[in-house]
Amino acid sequence: MKQGKILIVDDNEDILFTLKMQLRPLAEKVTTLSDPCAMLPLLSRVRHDVILLDMNFRDDAVSGREGFAWLEEILKLDPQASVVFITAYSDTEKAVRAIKQGATDFIPKPWQNDKLLATVSSALQLCFERRSEKTVSPAKSSMELTEQTAASTAGPARIIGKSAVMQQVLQIVGKCADTEAHLLILGENGTGKDLLARYIHEQSSRRDGPFVALDLGSIPESLFESELFGYEKGAFTDARHNKPGRMEAAVGGTLFMNEIGNLSLPMQAKLLSVLEQRRASRLGATTSYTVNVRLICATNSDLYTAVERREFRQDLLYRMNTIELRLPPLRERGNDLFLLADFFRQRFANQYKKQVEGISREAQRQMQQYRWPGNVRELEHVLERAVILSSGPLLTCADLRLPGSSTDPASEMERYHLERVERNHIEEVLRLCGGNITMAAEMLGITRPALYRRMEKYKL
Repeated sequence: MKQGKILIVDDNEDILFTLKMQLRPLAEKVTTLSDPCAMLPLLSRVRHDVILLDMNFRDDAVSGREGFAWLEEILKLDPQASVVFITAYSDTEKAVRAIKQGATDFIPKPWQNDKLLATVSSALQLCFERRSEKTVSPAKSSMELTEQTAASTAGPARIIGKSAVMQQVLQIVGKCADTEAHLLILGENGTGKDLLARYIHEQSSRRDGPFVALDLGSIPESLFESELFGYEKGAFTDARHNKPGRMEAAVGGTLFMNEIGNLSLPMQAKLLSVLEQRRASRLGATTSYTVNVRLICATNSDLYTAVERREFRQDLLYRMNTIELRLPPLRERGNDLFLLADFFRQRFANQYKKQVEGISREAQRQMQQYRWPGNVRELEHVLERAVILSSGPLLTCADLRLPGSSTDPASEMERYHLERVERNHIEEVLRLCGGNITMAAEMLGITRPALYRRMEKYKL
């Protein structure tokens, strides 16, 4: 079940509409406001977990003063809330300063859809963890609490797969999980690299230690060092307290660095130095600590090509991939498709209290013919939507609504229905663009808000 409440505050109605459409799958409720003056009265009545806040409003379109002032008032009212700034690229320096003053993250305009979802999802999780910390012993550090809470709420990792390619992956995992070897997990987006990393941690001798995840795709480069290594009070302007980094929090456990291919060359050098010396220190600290951490990295990019182009350090690549695992895409996993589909069907049927007992043969054939560019993550979303829309004991092609397929092949008239043609065309363009809304809107010759309105109309 979706959890949490999101509040979006921006004086641009198109941005409010677009963000609400994109973020609706993440939370139980998404509220929008065009006037920031209405924000505090609302927050005093209803607690929101994530507040997306424009940095500049009509009264002050450049300096960012309004954003800083509203940030301070929000955190006074609810210190556990996650505030994410919405800002133009030219305001990035101000946004970084705001993060040091207590904001959680920032989203640049125009944003990338996958980064937007990752940023807000992380902000929601951080808020949940902050709120849960109030019920745990104050003797533990905040970072330790964060990671333990995340591990406890996620439940044990489960890998579903009986195909030969998945059995090969699991055989390697069985041999290396209970070792200290660093791991590199390769695979397309949505194949389950983060789940496999947590599964490996749970099978290792470090299972009672923390599992700390760091998504490099959602962290600005200017914040990476302080996020990974932490900082001491006074290390830089607005460093008002000590903050442990993810590396320190992972001592005795596992550090999972997702999207490692996004790491800049200077940061690659710093990470390599820490791995070689097995020591690290917070920014501004005069002492260091031993890095007793197992590193698991993951990426969907070709690091070997990046090495040839001198975009990734070869010595770091060899240091972090003692064991290399390649997660196959869903289209190569054979009947695992149906094992996973049945798992998601049961889970969502229980979640939404629907009597859905299986998937029709015709729908199964359609699933088998589809390429699944979004892999397991896409399958999960398709099954959730299908269960919600279902009206019978078996999921049908009409429930699945896979891109490029007819939901009622027996009806010739349906093929020529204008709205059906438009809906199918939009689905096909979105598939070709890999879900990139900006690119799809350009191909369709319409604006992004216009595309979002059509997506809402057709429930895409």
